[in-house]
Amino acid sequence: MRVLVVGGGGREHALVWKIAQSKEVSKVFCAPGNAGIEELAECVPIQPTDLDGLLRFADKQKIDLTVVGPEAPLVAGIVDLFESQGLAIFGPSKKAAEIEGSKAFAKYLMDRYDIPTADCVVFEDADEALHYVKTEPLPLVVKADGLAAGKGAIVCHTREEAVEAVQRIMVDRVFGDAGNKVVVEEFLVGEEASVLAITDGENVVTLPPSQDHKAIYDGDKGPNTGGMGAYSPAPVVDEEMAERVRREVLEPAVRGMALEGRPYRGCLYAGLMITEAGPKVIEFNCRFGDPETQAVLPVIEQDIVPLLYGAAKGKLGEGPQDLQAAKWATCVVMASGGYPGSYEKGKEIRGLDRDFGENVIIFHAGTKRVDGKIVTAGGRVLGVTGLGNTITEAIERAYWAVGKIVFDGAYYRRDIGQKAVRRLQAQERRNRR
Repeated sequence: MRVLVVGGGGREHALVWKIAQSKEVSKVFCAPGNAGIEELAECVPIQPTDLDGLLRFADKQKIDLTVVGPEAPLVAGIVDLFESQGLAIFGPSKKAAEIEGSKAFAKYLMDRYDIPTADCVVFEDADEALHYVKTEPLPLVVKADGLAAGKGAIVCHTREEAVEAVQRIMVDRVFGDAGNKVVVEEFLVGEEASVLAITDGENVVTLPPSQDHKAIYDGDKGPNTGGMGAYSPAPVVDEEMAERVRREVLEPAVRGMALEGRPYRGCLYAGLMITEAGPKVIEFNCRFGDPETQAVLPVIEQDIVPLLYGAAKGKLGEGPQDLQAAKWATCVVMASGGYPGSYEKGKEIRGLDRDFGENVIIFHAGTKRVDGKIVTAGGRVLGVTGLGNTITEAIERAYWAVGKIVFDGAYYRRDIGQKAVRRLQAQERRNRR
């Protein structure tokens, strides 16, 4: 098979890395790719939102399967376009991608099909939203309705923060048209987890659970980012909880989307809060997570290409098995100084030519090659993934490798994976009693 991966970040590097290992695949292309992806695939200078350019390339190159990384081309309708020309493409249709493109629609879906989530109110008028947040119990979460690159959810512990959040989203329009509506919801208490599933619109195959670290600073402090690191599997989602997530969240969502006339094929990402009452959905995304993918794919031994192709063709087959983790992985994101605010680009990255061994994988996110040197080209620059037989081994290997890579202003969290360590230690203490 000839495969095209759309996107140029860390998630796409992980997808290319995994797809290139498949015996089913003879050639991988990536549009536009980055300095790390170009070592595994042929990169082509087409932007993810240039749908017509991607279609022309896929047709000319006789691409057998296109795998879409980012949400923007999915929400824009790339799947509908490719399928209209008879091309196999992994991802949901434009109508199905609205599960991420509109938080208000996602909330409607969850309410109608009894999928557990936080109580919420949706506002299209800024004054009404402001009045509401001035009177409701705190804390609250204020979310831009549309796509905001993972930064559109603002947790508000004070009245001033809630007012400022509504102002920024609906009045100052910091997220553009994504702020035409806001969703104001209750603050859920528990531990976050991400569960990715591959579906053909009927059957569901889950991947090992993971946990993202969205806040910029250690201890989950500071503003949200696109994600500062992840690990997999996440012990907060044990076997019993995984079954509940499938039964209460994933299967009802896929069934509901079909009943709504929006059959869902592709990767369905459930961002969850594991509460005392069970799993509750924080958000649905219509694609693989970033940086979760950089931790999830390395722990899976199976070839994922048949699953991706089967889902794209609407035929996952009889009784597909959920994918299990064969090891542990921890991914630490190295970011540009100043991220998620303003930051400088073009900083030379040193240390990437080192032999890190088979238990470390360096996934490039915001990088490019200039005059033979690899330089920073984004807020999140690298995802450094360590593998191990235990979570502690995986953490140690990831941070060992991070310590060997240098660029001006590099910033990373130092506590990725520690929630898993604490949870496993607590379980061990209980088992000894």
